[in-house]
Amino acid sequence: MLLNRDRDWMALLQENQVGKVVETNRATAQYGLTLTEEEAKLILRERTNALREQKRVEFGDAITPRIIYAFCDSDFIDQDHYVETIVRLQEIFYLYKNEMMDEISDDELLHLMKEQFEEICFGDLDYLESTCLSNFAQAVRAGYHGYVATEGRREASAFDEVKRWDYELYLEALRDLCWK
Repeated sequence: MLLNRDRDWMALLQENQVGKVVETNRATAQYGLTLTEEEAKLILRERTNALREQKRVEFGDAITPRIIYAFCDSDFIDQDHYVETIVRLQEIFYLYKNEMMDEISDDELLHLMKEQFEEICFGDLDYLESTCLSNFAQAVRAGYHGYVATEGRREASAFDEVKRWDYELYLEALRDLCWK
């Protein structure tokens, strides 16, 4: 059973985290993204649920503000889906911290997630979770450590199994069709 002072300490910690999430508005407003205090509380409640589901404990500052700062400039996030996107990114983050057996640092995972979200998934969170990060996690579990030197940057395409469009080749084929 929690004592009153324990509840006070936990409430103060929660208020501090809410303040830090709301404070991200200073940076995100330029991208048309802002959170109300209620939305920040919702995001942090969902963070608690994600931590519980993944059987993780987070000491110190929550990863939430770092996720917000990392993703706020994305062309694939808009105000209408902002809260849901941040909640889902938190869930994905904690899932893949476990899937990669904590071998990858928070910064490396954030860089990797952002790069794949932007360049391969084009904002598709399902594809990020079920394909891109899954492939990378398999490599990490198999002993891959190449991400350390790059801090998780420029790693997205290394494990991408989907053949992508080559824009120059497409233009060349289009020119050939038009000139025949």
